Amino acid sequence: MSTLRSSSRLRSSPSSVSSPLQGAMGDDGQRGLSASSSLPASVPCGDRDLDQPSEGDSDSLSADEGSDFEDTLRANKKKRAAKRPLKTTPVAKHPKKGSRMVRGHSQKESEPLANDLFDAVKAAKSDMQSLVDEWLESYKQDQDAGFLELINFVIRSCGCKGTVTREMFKKMSNSEIIQHLTEQFNEDSGDYPLIASGPSWKKFPGSFCEFVRTLVFQCQYSLLYDGFPMDNLISLLTGLSDSQVRAFRHTSTLAAMKLMTSLVRVALQLSLHKDNNQRQYEAERNKEPGQRAPERLESLLEKRKELQEHQEEIEGMMNALFRGVFVHRYRDVLPEIRAICIEEIGSWMQSYSTSFLTDSYLKYIGWTLHDKHREVRLKCLKALQGLYSNRDFTARLELFTNRFKDRMVSMVMDREYDVAVEAVRLLTLILKNMEGVLTDADCESIYPVVYASNRALASTAGEFLYWKLFYPECETRTPGGRQQRRSPRAQRTFFHLLLSFFVESELHDHAAYLIDSLWDCAGYQLKDWESLTSLLLEKDQNLGDVQESTLIEILVSSVRQASEGHPPVGRVTGRKGLTSKERKIQADDKVKLTEHLIPLLPPLLAKFSADAEKVAPLLQLLDYFDLNIYCTRRLEKHLELFLQQLQEVVVKHAEPAVLEAGAHALYMLCNPEFTFFSRVDFARSQLLDLLTDRFQQELEELLQSSFLDEDEVYSLAATLKRLSAFYNAHDLTRWELSEPCSRLLRKAVDTGEIPHQVILPALTLVYFSILWTLTHLSGSGASQTQLLSLKGRMVAFCELCQSCLSDVVPEIQEQAFILLSDLLLIFSPQMIVGGRDFLRPLVFLPEASLQSELASFLMDHVFQQPGELGRGGSQEDHLQIEQLHQRRRLLAGFCKLVLYGVLEMEAASDVFKHYNKFHSDYGDIIKETLTRARQIDRRHCSQVLLLSLKQVYTELLQEQGPQGLNELPAFAEMRDLARRFALSFGPHQLQNRDLVVMLHKEGIKFSLSELPPAGPSGQPPNVAFLELLSEFSPRLIHQDKQLLLSYLEKCLQPVSQAPGYPWGPVTTYCHSLSPVESTAEASPQGYPHSKKRRIEGPSRRRHKEDVSSPQEESLQLSSIPPTPTLTSTAVRRRQPLGGMEEMEEDGSSESEFTHSQPLSGTQTSTFLSPQHLQTPLNPSGPGLGKQLTRLSLMEEDEEELEIQNESDEEWKDPEEHSSPSEPGLDLLDSAELNTEDF
Repeated sequence: MSTLRSSSRLRSSPSSVSSPLQGAMGDDGQRGLSASSSLPASVPCGDRDLDQPSEGDSDSLSADEGSDFEDTLRANKKKRAAKRPLKTTPVAKHPKKGSRMVRGHSQKESEPLANDLFDAVKAAKSDMQSLVDEWLESYKQDQDAGFLELINFVIRSCGCKGTVTREMFKKMSNSEIIQHLTEQFNEDSGDYPLIASGPSWKKFPGSFCEFVRTLVFQCQYSLLYDGFPMDNLISLLTGLSDSQVRAFRHTSTLAAMKLMTSLVRVALQLSLHKDNNQRQYEAERNKEPGQRAPERLESLLEKRKELQEHQEEIEGMMNALFRGVFVHRYRDVLPEIRAICIEEIGSWMQSYSTSFLTDSYLKYIGWTLHDKHREVRLKCLKALQGLYSNRDFTARLELFTNRFKDRMVSMVMDREYDVAVEAVRLLTLILKNMEGVLTDADCESIYPVVYASNRALASTAGEFLYWKLFYPECETRTPGGRQQRRSPRAQRTFFHLLLSFFVESELHDHAAYLIDSLWDCAGYQLKDWESLTSLLLEKDQNLGDVQESTLIEILVSSVRQASEGHPPVGRVTGRKGLTSKERKIQADDKVKLTEHLIPLLPPLLAKFSADAEKVAPLLQLLDYFDLNIYCTRRLEKHLELFLQQLQEVVVKHAEPAVLEAGAHALYMLCNPEFTFFSRVDFARSQLLDLLTDRFQQELEELLQSSFLDEDEVYSLAATLKRLSAFYNAHDLTRWELSEPCSRLLRKAVDTGEIPHQVILPALTLVYFSILWTLTHLSGSGASQTQLLSLKGRMVAFCELCQSCLSDVVPEIQEQAFILLSDLLLIFSPQMIVGGRDFLRPLVFLPEASLQSELASFLMDHVFQQPGELGRGGSQEDHLQIEQLHQRRRLLAGFCKLVLYGVLEMEAASDVFKHYNKFHSDYGDIIKETLTRARQIDRRHCSQVLLLSLKQVYTELLQEQGPQGLNELPAFAEMRDLARRFALSFGPHQLQNRDLVVMLHKEGIKFSLSELPPAGPSGQPPNVAFLELLSEFSPRLIHQDKQLLLSYLEKCLQPVSQAPGYPWGPVTTYCHSLSPVESTAEASPQGYPHSKKRRIEGPSRRRHKEDVSSPQEESLQLSSIPPTPTLTSTAVRRRQPLGGMEEMEEDGSSESEFTHSQPLSGTQTSTFLSPQHLQTPLNPSGPGLGKQLTRLSLMEEDEEELEIQNESDEEWKDPEEHSSPSEPGLDLLDSAELNTEDF
């Protein structure tokens, strides 16, 4: 019986490794993998190999077809014929009880054995070792039947229902068998066992790999060195790995790489045995002549010879697998296959470093660092982490590090967070184990990542920063390696280094993010509050003002981190909660920090009470205390000192941050459950009595005096600010501050003599007074008189705010608008929802005049043409950003009034008409308002959209006149606005059918509402509005288009139109409704979708994303996208010219990698129509045409899904077209390859 044979046609390649075992053959046909051709020497090495593949490798990669080592196996068969037992008739095995193998005696010889090996591996219930032992026992009884069972197991593991019969095994070559199996492959689904979903397939990949490992382990002393099973298995796997069918290629590559890994372990054991044998031989030979044992020396020599032969055979198998599978598949079109190859070569380097840890193999990992798929880059980085973590390997990694260090550093900015995390971890290992490799420039490119929004990435960068800057100076260890308790001097050094890094780097304004990044690796040092406070309280310290402020911020941030246990605002973490151990540590830390800081907080406030920037964060410390400790530890005297310092700070400062922090700190202490509540309440009353008396005195002086002194105005304004800040957190109703403030505001409105510094806090104070009164009335049975009295106060205050809207000071106008919008929202009809119908007398709806003034204010203060922001962090840029936030706040308040029914929905037209022009500033707010409005009333919202277009059109018509209106740039902006409105209807045509038809009819009426002027060329002034309506035509179904054409013709009858000179807008609109456009109902442009499969290559699509943003792409609807190319492994031909041009364009950025990557045959970029796929390229090849039509088995199924997704996304709103890199806008960059290979 013959072995598995390949096609008689060998690859005609000049490569020296075109057939992996052919180069090891001698002229006499003997096996030529001797010690001189051991595995380390099988691939050339040197600096040149890191820059580009060797000539032999390059040729072997391009000659990527069909070799299965037929000639080599024939030669091996000649050598090992004696090892194989004589062919005998198969004898039925008597199975054990419960055995997996049950074969019938009547089975025909031409039929394959029942392959229940696959079912046993799939079930993963039996012991893998016993499973392999049973197969070995059956193989020993009948080698051919046993090997057939093994290869059918591999075939079934690929998801193929076909089997290899005895006749096929005898007469067909490998390539013919694989082609036959390909034609029998089930094309109903693209799934196969390795990627199939469901509980029955969940354990299969692991069981499959375990079976391969166990098979080699059990055969390492017997069948592994028999030429028949392993060489033929390697031949089959090599042929399958070169298949066009993804399932064959994926499964066989996984099996081959796991087989290679197991062989590497066997080779390592053989190497150890050889070393032991050599030591024993040397020890025996060095004995005295009389003590030597010649028989032992002879046995040791024979053993060494046997081990040498075994090692040569193992190295031959590894050579075949590496050159036949890995060299071709490490850059396969499927990322899962590439990831398998990189993961396994990393394990080879770690386990058998003497053979594999060379530049000849490291270059494959270095090249693949540029892969565009996340999984492959992750495998590369993790493989390198295993190498750099061992100091013994660093000497052999120097050339690789110098060659690929820049790439590894650049991966810190990878757009995938987990890849960037692993890149930073790799660089941390390089920093620890290879001194001097990372330059200061390399480290400085990593430092900004400590402020990244992703906490995992920031924390990993914080560890790098710790090992680079802090560990060499601050860490001390005992000789046993355990950490000592750090000395106070070391702790001070740590905080000084932390200060200098934060201040001098100028990377960020908030130290809380730096503290959070360092918390996991340096939390012990950061929780040394004793050293922090001692630095702050020292009298002879040499800290500057900025350093003191930063040190206080570090103190507050570390206290907050220890007390709350969650990252600062804006930093994303994937954790849902803390473990019980972490919660216990958090509780203990909170007690420790409270006990330490309670006695020191009054001295800190006393020292920095004059500086508002320092005292405000110190007052925030009270939020993180366990306030019960004031009682349990009998620390009331420190509470008294704190209250005294708090009163001095409030009286001394008028900054909003300090006053808010003081009011909140006092609110935290004013809890009736605390035993010290009476003391705190008394201190609060004293403070407010002092402020109220001062306010009454200063107010009377202000109202009575004819001349306003500047100091008096400042004093009154400061007092009002203090009272307003405390009114926000405390109920000051019993001090009766509302009435005098109302008199002050009334005089300001009537006379205009009151300075705006006084008006602003007075408005806020009256506003809080109304809200506190509403709070009291909402919680108890209020009388009708009380409700009407509150409503009268509220209406009077609204009138005051309405009068302030026309004030000359912008700050007063904006403050009045904010307070007015909040009050109107609170007292809207929503306040009676939830069983509070007794509050119905308080419901207030604004009059038309107030609504008009609110809309006018919005137009004047919000929708202003913004100024250009500079790229630097200048004061002007910060001021513009603050102003933008204020305008967004004003717009949000107005939109809430519309959505909650306080204002008519038509008022939203003043907002919607600016959707396109101010999209960069307010696009998210307007879009959310539009979405909510549609949920409230779809028809009404559609009418408001049409009203917005009418308003914009009318404004332009009044400014420019009807002549040439549609040629103006402003009209093009209107078309873009109409396009955005059309996109907001979504892809559901039937659901929005009535709305779109109504919008078209109303638009037609408006466009023809006015008669054209006299003259043959005159046209109605509003007829250009039809061009805006044409943007909504793709949302119509075919029947409605016909009806609208009839409706338009009917409306045009009363209007005289010159014969032969149709109006342009009418023609454009009719064209958008014509039957020619019926094939493009799903396209906003009206361009018909091609029925052919069009796949857009990743690099071409990426190139378009680089040119314009997703929002810009959604607006460029007037241009037809270029015809994309298709990347497939279905047909293997030479690289077309267009594909080479794409490679040249894409290779500009990552030239050091792409220039060294020749295109393999399986990655040729071609454009194939369905007709091309149905035509066999080689008519003489049996079944090739049928094979090429099975698209579900080839590489095109993913690409077809991409096209479907792209066609669906055409209907989505432009804001939903977000690229994958947008979640990491803070610091992260893209790491995609610019090659078509991947």
